[in-house]
Amino acid sequence: MSTYANLPAPSPEQGLNRYLQEIRKFPMLEPEEEYMLAKRWVDHQDTEAAHRMVTSHLRLAAKIAMGYRGYGLPQAEVISEANVGLMQAVKRFDPEKGFRLATYAMWWIRASIQEYILRSWSLVKLGTTSAQKKLFFNLRKAKARIGALEDGDLRPEHVQRIANDLNVTETEVISMNRRLSGGDASLNAMVGGGDGDTTTEWQDWLEDEDANQAEAYAEKDEMDSRRALLVQAMDVLNDREKDILLQRRLQDQPVTLEELSGVYSVSRERIRQIEVRAFEKLQKRMTELAREKGMMVNA
Repeated sequence: MSTYANLPAPSPEQGLNRYLQEIRKFPMLEPEEEYMLAKRWVDHQDTEAAHRMVTSHLRLAAKIAMGYRGYGLPQAEVISEANVGLMQAVKRFDPEKGFRLATYAMWWIRASIQEYILRSWSLVKLGTTSAQKKLFFNLRKAKARIGALEDGDLRPEHVQRIANDLNVTETEVISMNRRLSGGDASLNAMVGGGDGDTTTEWQDWLEDEDANQAEAYAEKDEMDSRRALLVQAMDVLNDREKDILLQRRLQDQPVTLEELSGVYSVSRERIRQIEVRAFEKLQKRMTELAREKGMMVNA
């Protein structure tokens, strides 16, 4: 769909408010109009029809992207990833299945955002359990529910409650909270060095609390390698398998088999089979790639 090059795109220079104002000019589609545009795309690969379907749903993509603020990632990039998911949804949308594009597109949008977050965050690595990934995407909500919004470490009673609610250990809650609170800040960020000096990098202010720097560098290198391995291994899945796996295992609240069966017009049992098979394929591919690279994997 080459006409997508003409879509408005968020950028730090442009400003988020200006982008949101710009996409409001695109009208929402009535059901019959949406159906006819989708038919034109499916039957004739009409790029103008596809472009109109995408632009009419840019507000939906932006709204979903706003729900993923707080991961230390540029909001413009999160919205851009949401738009990628939207375009994939339009490309695969079948108007004959009886549901609106927005219902179908939200799964693709969320999957695209979550995959971007997992690619971007160095704390997510192979061997992480489903519960730990749920903790990653739900910790802020859990803190808000119990009024634990202060910076720094959580109180012991808050740690215990969140661990029980999300089915993880208290140690995992403490570790994740510290990482999310700090983010993956750049060591090369410029900070004031005193007496008007603004040429000092943040890393110059850090104390060396680790006697074994070689071990620390090795650990970081391994983490980066594992993250790259995960991204590469995901290619073994087709689009449907990847979407179902993301929705069932990485969603804020995992999507039910019933909901996904409606999206894909198959039985709940079929969705479950696809999920299990996709996870097995991913595990196998990760193991193969790890062996090729001489890595250890806890998949």
